[in-house]
Amino acid sequence: MRPLIIGVAGGSGSGKTTVAMAIHARLGVDAVFLDQDAYYGDLGHLPFEERVRTNFDHPDAIDTDLMVAHLEALAAGKAIEKPTYDFARHTRAEATVRVEPRDVILVDGILIFADARLRRLFDVKVFVDVADDLRFIRRMQRDVSERGRSVESIVAQYLGTVRPMHLEFVEPSKRYADIIVPEGGRNTIAIQMLEARVAAEIARRRAGRD
Repeated sequence: MRPLIIGVAGGSGSGKTTVAMAIHARLGVDAVFLDQDAYYGDLGHLPFEERVRTNFDHPDAIDTDLMVAHLEALAAGKAIEKPTYDFARHTRAEATVRVEPRDVILVDGILIFADARLRRLFDVKVFVDVADDLRFIRRMQRDVSERGRSVESIVAQYLGTVRPMHLEFVEPSKRYADIIVPEGGRNTIAIQMLEARVAAEIARRRAGRD
């Protein structure tokens, strides 16, 4: 059976991962997660001061070629070595994570619908839509606690690149979604509907009608 590939997009701090995890928990099937954040380009050749100034919210910051190749490999039943990213140093880490193919592949990222090469790989496209102020608060809490960032740097990045790139690339990509989930992981009705749709598709594929 070809794996079912589900793309979950939305602005930074919208709760994309929460929605993807909720889908996984409710389905009770083997699934793997691919996060677009792991595919930021390797900036190890640049001085730290220059890495800090990089616009990480622009599609060019993503190694989309590698991400597409990895998704195609998983879809073909092949394992991959997913990169890891060091957010404190703003560059790719040396370690990789081995990812084995599974029945369901859940992919999340702010820009996964902005690139046609990625969009064509998704069987289901979900956009998580949350108010800007809530997303900003969540992003700040995450970056301080998990990524070693200062409040000042987070605010500067949000005003300088995050918000402008959201308006230019992320928000317009919502039109490609099959399903829009307002309020993220708190929207249990939307998640239940999505769960039912995905479960039906998995059953259809297992019955050999793919």
